[in-house]
Amino acid sequence: MARKPSSHLTDAELRLMDVLWTKGAATVAEVLESLPGQPPLAYSSVITILRILETKGYVRHSKEGRAFHYEPLVARQQARRSAIAQVLQRFFDGSPELLMASLFEDRAIDARELRRLRKLIDQSNPEKQA
Repeated sequence: MARKPSSHLTDAELRLMDVLWTKGAATVAEVLESLPGQPPLAYSSVITILRILETKGYVRHSKEGRAFHYEPLVARQQARRSAIAQVLQRFFDGSPELLMASLFEDRAIDARELRRLRKLIDQSNPEKQA
């Protein structure tokens, strides 16, 4: 039985989206040339992944001459929010408090990060704004 396609980004899809978010638009060859790190992908794999991203609604293409130019339809921040919402629902019962507690338990937060987090919490706290 075939696996249900996910609306979320796989690791390979995210690699390609990072290139498109940086460049704004690119041909398959330009995406392939700009891919960082390992493992390297084949040209045909990049085409396949871009088509999957188009089916998922993350990119669209236009034809310019003989080349297809792909551009992102979903902003990086929008994709982040979607991924966080999925993690929040799947692993933390929809509780931001459980997510944050897990983050604080699993790694040390330096003083600068802690100040920034406190500022963000204060800005989002309606009781402090009243």
